[in-house]
Amino acid sequence: MESHHPLKLNRRRFLLNSAVTAGGIITTNVLSKSPVFGQAPAIITSDKMRPTIPYGVATGDITSNNVVIWSKSDRASRMIVEYSTNPSFSSVQRVLGPQALGNTDFTARLNLRNLPPNQQIFYRVLFQDLNQDTYSEPVNGSFRTPAITNRDILFVWGGDTAGQGWGINPEFGGMRIYETMRQLQPDFFVHCGDTIYADNPISAQVTLDDGSIWKNITTEEKSKVAETLKEFRGNYQYNLLDENVKRFNAEVPMLAQWDDHEVTNNWYPGEILTDARYAVKDVNLLVQRARQAFLEYMPIGYTTNNTEQARIYRAFNYGPLLDIFMLDERTYRGRNTPNNQPVPGPDTDMLGSKQIQWIKRQLLTSKATWKVISSDMPLGLIVRDGSTDFEAWANADNGIPLGRELEIADLLRFIKQQNIKNVVWITADVHYAAAHYYDPNKAQFQDFRPFWEFVAGPLHAGTFGPNQLENTFGPQLIFQSLPLGTRANRPPSAGLQFFGAVKINGVTKVMTVSIRDLAGQVLYSVDLPPEA
Repeated sequence: MESHHPLKLNRRRFLLNSAVTAGGIITTNVLSKSPVFGQAPAIITSDKMRPTIPYGVATGDITSNNVVIWSKSDRASRMIVEYSTNPSFSSVQRVLGPQALGNTDFTARLNLRNLPPNQQIFYRVLFQDLNQDTYSEPVNGSFRTPAITNRDILFVWGGDTAGQGWGINPEFGGMRIYETMRQLQPDFFVHCGDTIYADNPISAQVTLDDGSIWKNITTEEKSKVAETLKEFRGNYQYNLLDENVKRFNAEVPMLAQWDDHEVTNNWYPGEILTDARYAVKDVNLLVQRARQAFLEYMPIGYTTNNTEQARIYRAFNYGPLLDIFMLDERTYRGRNTPNNQPVPGPDTDMLGSKQIQWIKRQLLTSKATWKVISSDMPLGLIVRDGSTDFEAWANADNGIPLGRELEIADLLRFIKQQNIKNVVWITADVHYAAAHYYDPNKAQFQDFRPFWEFVAGPLHAGTFGPNQLENTFGPQLIFQSLPLGTRANRPPSAGLQFFGAVKINGVTKVMTVSIRDLAGQVLYSVDLPPEA
């Protein structure tokens, strides 16, 4: 990823330098391989001569004065970003970005810095062919920068996209929940993981309970479990075929983390698969390829070419009211076990010691009113891996902390000892929505401050649950979106898709958390006043 100081252009100079026609198409003189100024540009007779942008644009990792702009070309080319505070682009800044090359699947990202606060930014991305001086048509987007003073903040979150074989069905309207979220005009979006389902192939059609047919768009890469780098990349490309997703990405910055399905179900480092669908059994090899594809296709800011060194856990400040902390509960975990070890060890790791120390430092130094921790797995819900092992934190014994619960106990104790206030957890993974209040007076482990955990999802996947809560940390069920006995793997057409929304009032600082359905209807809402 490259960062550049923009070139400031007035409208006349911008039009000359860009060689923009009245229709907004950038053209060049192909013979001279440079933009022609002061004369009519050469006419390009075939779009095949020009780069294209097949999967739109996206922004991500937005913070006080910085955002990542992402896009993908269809060929070797240079990324160019133009941005303005005016939708007409009457005054514009142009930034020459990095080259999009085959080793990154022609994806590119550019870090825009020193942006004005509390400002709607309009941007457009285009690519310049490296071999002939032709330009793609621009693709537009927009976002709002955080304020340096208190103002209302609205963000949405969820997880689980294109799982269990429920793909893009044009007759259903595609991944409609993304359009529902977009219409709220949130400041940003937190994707809590399972951004793809690399282990869930998409077939052309699925017969529903009533005999009707769910019809999926299909691609070669989504026809089998992902094992090659090309197949992992194809999973991200598949989701970007959906017009709802592309429109959402162009307007709502994303903070993305991963969970298991970016690789394969319930994976952990060092695992050897027994799944007959896989020719590649070494999970570490799959992870290497999956991680590269994830970093290529998510609008994540990183500064190293070594994807193994690019951290997925990271923190973001969104003005004086909010800090967001994104965890990585995959890269550093131990193997899945019965999760009942009495002392810390390699198999009790979920975050790992380095990440634990990082999140403690982040919480301790945060000056924001609210501190939101985004966890790809819920804390108190029981998530099993087979008949004897556990996938998440909880171990179903309702007792003192054991296994991975030791890490959570340590972190919660630290938050209490340091008197860190207004910590809220958001998560996904379990394919239904819920609100849990963790009460130390009702817990087996009581050395912590009470806190809330909110669960959302699926965004476009099969609906499951509800799961059972485990009492080590005293979670109280306040709301869940499904009744007991709900049939597993309900399709998106059943309407049981859920996302969360968080609004922070710029005056009162009250945080309002709501759980919403596919249509955007509020199913549950709670106001959380901040502790002084």
